[in-house]
Amino acid sequence: METGKVSVSTRMYIGGEWCDAIHGGTLKIENPADESVVAEVAYGGRDDAERAIQAASAAFPAWRAVSTYDRAKILKKTAELMRDRADRIARTLTMEQGKPLIEARTEVLHAADTFEWFAEEGKRAYGRIIPPTNIAKRYLAIKHPVGVVATITPWNFPAALPSRKIAPALAAGCTVVCRPADQTPLTVLEMFECLIEAGIPKGVANLVMGEAIPIADAFFANPAVRKISFTGSTAVGKELIRRSADQVKRLSLELGGHAPLIVFPDADLKQVAQAAVIGKFRNNGQVCIAPSRFYVQEKIAADFTDLVVEITRGLKVGNGLEPGVQVGPMFEARALTKTASLVDDASAKGAKILTGGKPSTQFPKGHWFEPTVIRGVSPEMRIMTDEPFAPVMPLLDFSKIDDVIAAANNTPYGLAAYVFTNDLTVATRMAEGLEAGIIGINDPVPATPQCPFGGMKQSGMGRELGMEGLDAYYETKYVSLGLRDS
Repeated sequence: METGKVSVSTRMYIGGEWCDAIHGGTLKIENPADESVVAEVAYGGRDDAERAIQAASAAFPAWRAVSTYDRAKILKKTAELMRDRADRIARTLTMEQGKPLIEARTEVLHAADTFEWFAEEGKRAYGRIIPPTNIAKRYLAIKHPVGVVATITPWNFPAALPSRKIAPALAAGCTVVCRPADQTPLTVLEMFECLIEAGIPKGVANLVMGEAIPIADAFFANPAVRKISFTGSTAVGKELIRRSADQVKRLSLELGGHAPLIVFPDADLKQVAQAAVIGKFRNNGQVCIAPSRFYVQEKIAADFTDLVVEITRGLKVGNGLEPGVQVGPMFEARALTKTASLVDDASAKGAKILTGGKPSTQFPKGHWFEPTVIRGVSPEMRIMTDEPFAPVMPLLDFSKIDDVIAAANNTPYGLAAYVFTNDLTVATRMAEGLEAGIIGINDPVPATPQCPFGGMKQSGMGRELGMEGLDAYYETKYVSLGLRDS
């Protein structure tokens, strides 16, 4: 189908003004479904980032002084505008990222909810009065916004992930410089149009599109940037940790994952199979918290396998703008290549492909891979060690609860884990025993604005969303107040 162009602004937003890149660069944005160009955006580098940092730094004192209630009005208005424009923004998101329109719209509404949540949570950033040991003193702990915050976000959730950084930073009284992924800046541009219409002051929120390394260089070199919030791969996160040492720059990192999904015999198999397939193939498996290793108790493994294969074969694959599509294209050609290599590696080492297993030839253009289910998976296969980010569902058997906990934890990642059981004792043991920051028990899609989101081990540092997501943008000041004799 013909997708056409988008109508959103394609320029950077710095210091309250839409502007081109300083050196005039541009970048074409492609639709992964048909490789058509949907827009051409301004594309700069370090000089543009420096300009944005300067604007954010200059705006910080005044924004910090704005009351939390007045900041909340702007964030809530932003949320209202995003909801009003949800259909348009979702279409833009699908055109640049590829996911089905219904998923895109759900993501936009989640982002709007995130702005509203932090608008309200900003009013509850309480300090405290601490009982003194000396009656001539008063002890206070108060919250102070970190300062200028730089945000770096990936392509797979171009509305949800930026909102988790921008909204709490603004609610806390910080100013921001946002760098979206090269491939998906248009959704963030839509979000900025809402922020601007909602009344965000000049310089408080800035948007820079450009090369990742030069922009990151500016973020790390400039002392005005007090914090960097990053979502992306563990490898890049480790490099950011190393680079943060020079200025002891604060970091929030939401990194890779390799989530287990564990099914016990007492669960409703039909419901679990449906939930497992939805959880796996949502956004084509290109989700940091997507289940990527499926452990099924051996007594029910055969029945569960038959169910998920049947459901997977029934998924409708196509352009995300078409009605009823459940699985869109993969995001880019190299993702397609990686997915094929993971399946080939598993097959060569003894895994059996039950459905799918190869790039789709159904479409003349775009990046398409068949939704895939495999069995006979063993620990040495790359699908079990690499973060897959792919529409591949590997099935494994287990017998004992202690064994499956050990297997699930046998990874450097610890972002999410999923358990399906109706046994309260089993659920409790799994919740306590699994090494993951997010655990969904009978819930394949647990993310929500009011609850903390983040990982353990090499899956990140800190938390987004919830009250923890706001606290990440504050420093805590201790004030000891000495009183004069009356």
